[in-house]
Amino acid sequence: MTDASAETDLDVICARGPEGLLAELTHRCPLQCPYCSNPLALDRANVELSTEEWLDVLRQAADMGVLQIHFSGGEPTVRRDLEDLIAEAARLGLYSNLITAGVLASRERLEGLAECGLDHVQLSIQDAEPQNADRIAAYKQGHEKKMTFARWVRELDLPLTLNAPMHRQNISSLEAIIELALELDAARLEVAHIQYYGWAYVNRAALMPTREQTMWSADVVERAQERLKGVLTIDFVVPDYYAARPKPCMGGWGRRFLNVTPSGRVLPCHAAESIEGLAFDNVRERRLRDIWLNSDAFNKFRGTDWMPEPCRSCEFKEVDWGGCRCQAFAFTGDAAQTDPACNKSSRHRELVALAQSEAAGPPPAFTYRRIQASRTKESVPSA
Repeated sequence: MTDASAETDLDVICARGPEGLLAELTHRCPLQCPYCSNPLALDRANVELSTEEWLDVLRQAADMGVLQIHFSGGEPTVRRDLEDLIAEAARLGLYSNLITAGVLASRERLEGLAECGLDHVQLSIQDAEPQNADRIAAYKQGHEKKMTFARWVRELDLPLTLNAPMHRQNISSLEAIIELALELDAARLEVAHIQYYGWAYVNRAALMPTREQTMWSADVVERAQERLKGVLTIDFVVPDYYAARPKPCMGGWGRRFLNVTPSGRVLPCHAAESIEGLAFDNVRERRLRDIWLNSDAFNKFRGTDWMPEPCRSCEFKEVDWGGCRCQAFAFTGDAAQTDPACNKSSRHRELVALAQSEAAGPPPAFTYRRIQASRTKESVPSA
């Protein structure tokens, strides 16, 4: 590469580089949440990137101008090299966020991670009511362990975010979840209604709330946001099936974010592998910068040129960037179609009607997320 071309490449990266990288260190996890964002075909431990490979990914990310590294899974604390990765992120000046279930790490391990330079902890919870939380996660005494872990986080003066995926089988606990976030001294609470792809798509009828429940939750969050301003930041994501406009998924395909899977595939979002027929490059074979700038997968839906009508002529096309490609594929079979969450889509009424129909019936049994049973149905009755 000539000096001129290198400078041009650097200019492009500075203008178009990703802000954050989700490092999915593993798909191994003791929890079996039926809405897990991992793909149905889970990576096993023997295909995971090595420590040196992950360290190289972090260095490449820093060179690209990435600012934040989110260590996730599965459950990232099953990796014995997590300390090495966090220490390298700190050395590189990357802000590190640990996204965890909080049921495996001891206080001593958490102290060690903090000493290595961990900046933030994001803890998932399934409910404020312990029995239901453990049922949803299919993990005994998980809620109790999470509460203990959350208190350790704050005792070590690490910032804490609670992530509360919301659905029909825990939505009645929303007010209690907000109070729990206050009790645990969390700085942020993410009340994110389930988005339906992957495991959540399989379990859609078991998870879909009614429109009335959804509107009630929006009202609860709005009132809490006003009441707790300056005390607790509450982020709220509505279920797409009841939205009038699509969300700008990940800030737009290939615009602000990239994800590296346990085996090294590089994705524009954590659910992108649900789009059949789209091939993703691997960091074992291609440099991260080259994948970001030049790969077919990242350029497939980047910008607006790919858009069909009515997206192409829509005044919001550079606001929502066409919505969610994974959802378009899941519902229409074509990732290039208009996101059916948009009320301009010819499939929008069908999407809403399906949500209302599934929410009106009794919830079926969960298909739990199990690595040894990927793409097979293993269910237990839900309450």
